[in-house]
Amino acid sequence: MTLTREERQQFLAEPHIAALAVETGDEGRAPLTVPVWYQYAPGRDVWIMTGLGSRKERLIARAGRFSLLVDRVEPSVRYVSVEGPVVSAAPATRQQLVEITARYLPARKVASYVEFAEKELGEQVVIHMRPQRWNSAELGPI
Repeated sequence: MTLTREERQQFLAEPHIAALAVETGDEGRAPLTVPVWYQYAPGRDVWIMTGLGSRKERLIARAGRFSLLVDRVEPSVRYVSVEGPVVSAAPATRQQLVEITARYLPARKVASYVEFAEKELGEQVVIHMRPQRWNSAELGPI
């Protein structure tokens, strides 16, 4: 059963790990698909953070769009996928790094992860995508 607009937006707003897919443009190769942290609030753009100059960032810049898929298997099988155009890309701020880290890690681990990321991961970029196409389903309990 397809989710309502409100149900799919609320589900996407939960802190799931997303599978990001972006076309590679390479004949004979499938799209790049990788797990990512993301941020979303109902009715807003989705954003991700990635390394400046990374393969993912270069492919997204070239394609101008990407898709995300989030799912769960308990207490029921449910998924939401969203696809749309990139609407902005800008250097990541410390505040954004803290925000996305706090979404996924326990509060006691946020400061140490942020410190690690700032020292070890290099310059980051935040890429905003405007959801245009949604797919969703509630498949019931397994």
